[in-house]
Amino acid sequence: MRLYVGCAMWTHPDWQDRPLPPAERLRTYSSWCNAVEGNTTFYATPQRRTVESWARQTDPDFRFVIKLPRTITHDRRLTGVDAEMTAFLDAIEPLGRRLHALWVQLPASFTNLPALADLLDGLPTHYRCAVEVRHPVFFENPRATAQLESVLEAAGAEWIPFDTTVLFAKPAASPAEFEARSKKPNNPRRTRALTQYPIVRYHGRDDQAATVAGWQPWIDTTVRWLREGRSPTVFIHTPDNAASRALARRFHAEVRAHLPDLEPLPDPIPTDPMTLF
Repeated sequence: MRLYVGCAMWTHPDWQDRPLPPAERLRTYSSWCNAVEGNTTFYATPQRRTVESWARQTDPDFRFVIKLPRTITHDRRLTGVDAEMTAFLDAIEPLGRRLHALWVQLPASFTNLPALADLLDGLPTHYRCAVEVRHPVFFENPRATAQLESVLEAAGAEWIPFDTTVLFAKPAASPAEFEARSKKPNNPRRTRALTQYPIVRYHGRDDQAATVAGWQPWIDTTVRWLREGRSPTVFIHTPDNAASRALARRFHAEVRAHLPDLEPLPDPIPTDPMTLF
């Protein structure tokens, strides 16, 4: 059994006591967590040499869930994107087996399932895909839910839930929470896995106790998935993400308390300032 946990980024000002050069940031992060969301690729296709650096800094079993560029998902809305997709897949090829899934995050207004089916069907078969939808119809209308699941299951793709129920359970208590609520979707929690590789995005609050209390349903679900032989990946978010790296490790530890045979996370690389003594 192996559980993968991670955050929305691999560097944060609050995560180190001394500045780290770019070539050490991901390597240090990967000693804390064994997965990461590739959000930066949403804004631009990275240079191949940049991706080669990501591969050098991580072990082969580290998991990247890499988001498709917005030109594909939001600007072109999955239509007429062959050239952009080819360029993107070429750029991220150096990740090799580290590329756990291509993450198709769709706009909140997107309901075009034929376009999604065409995109998934046109990808090389060795790529695993995971889709995040935000339109309320897929959460509120059973027929739309079933249609989306049918498209995903036909392609062997996973549905990524973004659980923000705790974030929206009470009014914002800080500017960071207010900003997070203005940008994140507010849809019901979904806990059904379609494949052997479920991926979850969980968003907590500034209050770590509330964040931990809110993820308890995911502890139960993750334990069940692992007992079923699945290999889940869980990403922990908070409004400012300052504590998300430590919280991801705490989530892993809580699951491991139920499953002592679960492989532990590595010991983090120290980032304390260097001293003479």
